[in-house]
Amino acid sequence: MGAIIWFIGALVLAGLELAVGEFTLLMLGAAALLTAGVSLAGVPIWAELLSFALFSGALLFFLRPALKRRLHKPAALDTSIKALIGHSAEVLEDITTTQGQIKLDGSIWSARSLDPAHTFEAGDIVNVVSFDGATAVVWKEY
Repeated sequence: MGAIIWFIGALVLAGLELAVGEFTLLMLGAAALLTAGVSLAGVPIWAELLSFALFSGALLFFLRPALKRRLHKPAALDTSIKALIGHSAEVLEDITTTQGQIKLDGSIWSARSLDPAHTFEAGDIVNVVSFDGATAVVWKEY
């Protein structure tokens, strides 16, 4: 009977964790689940409470900080020109296979067409496909 109570407690704590998001209730729920396993061995209630306290302490002080570090790691900011690939740009000066200009992310870039047979006129919207040095290689927006 004790194992069922610990299991229900684990489910309730894990469900409450969805509202909080701090991993504290999740660690307590995991400790309750582990205690349910200990309870199946038929140990006395004081041993169940002691095992819950030990499991809770171990999970809160060892596993929770590692989880928080791993899951709350800030995203790296990509400031290279590769971050601009796929962005839309406005054509400022007609684009041919060798020359042209676009306005991309607030800056003016030299540009050329991906397809040598295709040109773009001023005012068109294009996508940046890649970069060739400091020249954006563009193609029509999809």
